[in-house]
Amino acid sequence: MSEQVDKNAADGVTTNVELFLSGDVMLGRGVDQILPHPGDPELREHHVKDARTYVELAESMNGPIPRPVDPSWPWGDAVPTLDELAPDVRIVNVETSITRSPTFDPGKAVHYRMSPDNIASLRVAAPDACVLANNHVMDFGPDGLDETLDVLERAGLRGIGAGRDEDGARRPAVIDIGHGGRVVVLGLGSVSSGIPTDWAAGPRRRGVDLVDLTPEGAASLAARIADVTRPGDIVVASIHWGSNWGYDIPRAQRSFAHQLIDEAGVDVVHGHSSHHARPIEMYRGKLILYGCGDLINDYEGISGGERYRDDLRAMYLASVRPESGELARLRIVPMRTRTMRLERAPDADVTWLASTLSTVSEPFGVRVVETADGLLNVAPETR
Repeated sequence: MSEQVDKNAADGVTTNVELFLSGDVMLGRGVDQILPHPGDPELREHHVKDARTYVELAESMNGPIPRPVDPSWPWGDAVPTLDELAPDVRIVNVETSITRSPTFDPGKAVHYRMSPDNIASLRVAAPDACVLANNHVMDFGPDGLDETLDVLERAGLRGIGAGRDEDGARRPAVIDIGHGGRVVVLGLGSVSSGIPTDWAAGPRRRGVDLVDLTPEGAASLAARIADVTRPGDIVVASIHWGSNWGYDIPRAQRSFAHQLIDEAGVDVVHGHSSHHARPIEMYRGKLILYGCGDLINDYEGISGGERYRDDLRAMYLASVRPESGELARLRIVPMRTRTMRLERAPDADVTWLASTLSTVSEPFGVRVVETADGLLNVAPETR
């Protein structure tokens, strides 16, 4: 929590609460292989059988990658940027299992795992909530999920959206921001993102918190949210949904997001799953991010996403008014990846991202503009 928020609250002044909202953080597979304690590189993909191949592909694009690297290497400029901007709460989607399990899920074509001994590479970003309700957290079966949960707990990190049973998977992160203020974060997953239906947590079954993107599903979630929140909470629904590519938003997603705001008291819908940034919407003063894009992955040498500039990454910082849950300001820090490391995007890429996000968000009543400090800005008055 920032000192400024704490001081102003003590003085009786209501201040906005800033949230860092991250897309997919995939520290497994190739990224794991450059970290200090790489795990077993075996893969069972159709074309790639060794995770080190992804390191070689990245090197073929942008040059040699030293090995081993410091745990902070994949984050590059992101962590100093976060420390400088000082958001009050940091929320990331951790899209990998953290396990030594050799049990590949036979129903999956791609499996992500990160060595538990590399957990420092997640801790360095100091996340307050690690969303696990995604389509890779159980790539190595229920035992792999158990180990993932154990590793996070030992590291002092809060995993949400997956658990040893339904109650555990549904348990939110409740983050104290001082002087009675709280941010409540729910981790949710949809089969539209590729999460197998049999990964759903049950009363006695390990799994993820799967929700239906239907009016009935939203109504059920609203009842659950009412049970775990109190007046004045800032409520974030962090949901893994949708396909990997493209800017079209299915009607079901948009209706579901609106219903969460209208009926469930959600203040921010934090969507992720897509490999690139997707449209932004302001709905009744509240923020909907339909897809934050990847933040960290090992896709650097993989072709196919050039049209969407999947080498560009976005860090979202949403400032929320605690008295209403409405968005006061949204800043976006454009980044790009080189040698499996994030760096601030050059001016031409900042302009491209601003133009693209503004174009695809215009139907949702949002305009994205560049600022003098190299960031992008979205404010309610641009609607």
